[in-house]
Amino acid sequence: MSASTRAPQSPPPPRPTARLTIGVIGAGRVGTALGAALHQAGHLIAAITPSSQPDRASGNLPGTPTRPAAEVALAATDLLLLAVPDDALAAVVGQLPNPPVGQVVAHTSGAHGLAVLHPVTVRGAHPVALHPAMTFTGAWQGEHRDLDRLPGIGYGVTAPEPLRPFATRLVADLGGVPEWVAEAARPLYHAGLAHGANHLVTLVNEAADQLRSAGVAQPQRLLGPLLRAALDNVLQVGDAALTGPVARGDAGTISRHLAALRESAPASLTAYRELARRTADRALAAGQLPVEAAEPLLTALAATPAPPAEAATGPREGRR
Repeated sequence: MSASTRAPQSPPPPRPTARLTIGVIGAGRVGTALGAALHQAGHLIAAITPSSQPDRASGNLPGTPTRPAAEVALAATDLLLLAVPDDALAAVVGQLPNPPVGQVVAHTSGAHGLAVLHPVTVRGAHPVALHPAMTFTGAWQGEHRDLDRLPGIGYGVTAPEPLRPFATRLVADLGGVPEWVAEAARPLYHAGLAHGANHLVTLVNEAADQLRSAGVAQPQRLLGPLLRAALDNVLQVGDAALTGPVARGDAGTISRHLAALRESAPASLTAYRELARRTADRALAAGQLPVEAAEPLLTALAATPAPPAEAATGPREGRR
């Protein structure tokens, strides 16, 4: 490429110590919470796009003007924060106007890296991927505000080397800690978080459903202390935290579980079986499951369970 056709070099990004003028596109749970945190850190939120829940936007960012996306982008002279769903991000980026000189464009998607920002990067914007590793409920008041969840959390950050000081400062202003994620690793990074957090919600809800079917009126009383202890343990010691019938090699217990699920919760049967198999694999590799106990356990998991014997005689007495 000759000197006459080479793209002009972008002006430097804002100084990490400066008070930033910020625009937020995406006034949902994440955008309003991060915007409020940045406002608390002393930055100016110049504008935000309209929200389907205006009370949440005004509650987190009172007095902030709402503008169409193109106007928000132009008002964000230092930082434009894109907090939109993963599958909508590319379309939003493609519709942005030419960025103000030196503007940083950051998105909050875990699944995407810097490539999705290419349409504005080639027009002079500085790209950052800034994903908060937290689940947001949309609460903006009361005891469980999303804003109160932010201090201390990690952010999966992908940024060019010159942008790292800026990204580090931005995460610090949000009260978080940066975890640097390579561009190519973004999908795997996001899969790990989704597998852990989103599937945990499904798993806990299914466990609660099964306890209700067993006659437990308030499953949360049993599950709360148990699951909090299990989570604390696994985060501290990994596979050594495993307890229960798979780790003990109790093939008979597993067979009874499968039979009960087949009768009462057939939609959960496949998930239970696959998770038990994966648990057995990890327990074997960690030395938790004795090799001699693994074969009957895996055989039980591979078998088609018969329904419990009492099922043939009609409903159990006292069952609701």
